[in-house]
Amino acid sequence: MRDTADQKLVRKLNNNIILDVLRKEAPLSRANLSAVTGLNRSTVSSIIDELIDGNWVRETSFQTDKIGRPGLQLEINPKGGYVVGIEIGVDFLLCLVTDFSAEVIWRKRLQTNPEDGQVAIQQQAFDLAAEAIEFGKKECGRCLGIGIAIPALVDAQNGIVKLAPNLKWENVPLRLIWNQQFHYPVYVENDGNAAALGEYYFGAARGIQDIIYIAAGYGLGSGIIVDGKLLRGNKGYASEVGHMTYDPKGALCSCGKRGCYETIIGPRAVIENVKNLITEKGPDHTIIKITEGGKNAINYDAVVNAAQENDPIAIDALKEVGCKLGLVVSHLVNIFCPKMVILGGALNYAKDFIQPTVAKVVKENALKLCQEDLEITNSYLGQESSVMGVIGLVLENLWQI
Repeated sequence: MRDTADQKLVRKLNNNIILDVLRKEAPLSRANLSAVTGLNRSTVSSIIDELIDGNWVRETSFQTDKIGRPGLQLEINPKGGYVVGIEIGVDFLLCLVTDFSAEVIWRKRLQTNPEDGQVAIQQQAFDLAAEAIEFGKKECGRCLGIGIAIPALVDAQNGIVKLAPNLKWENVPLRLIWNQQFHYPVYVENDGNAAALGEYYFGAARGIQDIIYIAAGYGLGSGIIVDGKLLRGNKGYASEVGHMTYDPKGALCSCGKRGCYETIIGPRAVIENVKNLITEKGPDHTIIKITEGGKNAINYDAVVNAAQENDPIAIDALKEVGCKLGLVVSHLVNIFCPKMVILGGALNYAKDFIQPTVAKVVKENALKLCQEDLEITNSYLGQESSVMGVIGLVLENLWQI
């Protein structure tokens, strides 16, 4: 009995290895798979036959440089199933559907109002997910799971939102609720962690084992990957960079404390900086002309647009945020010594001004040895980083033991 269990375990491990290699390196022949994985050819062929029968993998002709018939190559079958990923943001919902090869085949974004409350927002999310599932069924047949990203302290193991201060949610059993609604596997993750995973699986950090992801939006989210594993910490709430204290007597944060970095880095801080600079230096600036409504009509998009038109006030406001963020990143670089730091969200939108400033401050403040080979870059996946991260979680867990 024990031998049978061990054989099944080894078989599943080998399945995982083969699928992982095909996702990264396809198309490959059976002989190539054997060479890359170190598994013998008979084992590879047996597993591949099962995967083809299960519609997970498909054979395709691929012309080689050699004379004669093209050899049969193997690749992930995109029609093997679909995954639904959804981000429940503070004031929006973003939903993607990918096929089994993780190609996005459907996307939709909706604006929401956090004041509507948890029940109303959940219903909007259900309706959006139902629309996504209907599309996925037509295209790829079976649903492989649902991933949910949310700006919250998340008990990822049990799928519970412990605290989402900007949404005013607390102790919400999100996985259970969604399981009951749709009856598919559900994975729940903090949006910063999810975004880090998205860039790790599919974006700027593919093939890189040590990364730090930081994004500004309504709050300041982050995720840290060390040795290819998401850093969770003792309770699973690690990487809350936005709630590190900058000034104990500073502005009140949504978490209830004062002077968190979230209050001084991000769109709201940029807008406040611009308003203060206009009060100090006068209203004769491009930013006022763009908004056509005085300084009270200023929004983040207008600031970035004005900066691109060389408005000194807009540029100074963005660079000030870049300087403060650069100090945060310097501390993190000294602690974790990453290969890559990725800036996402609103930071990515203003990348021409924030990223160079962050890089300059890090160069001046972080330890030189920790900076060797360090790359500070912008998000590749943009606004879809978090959703792609939870989609990656579904796919990663599909074959796990």
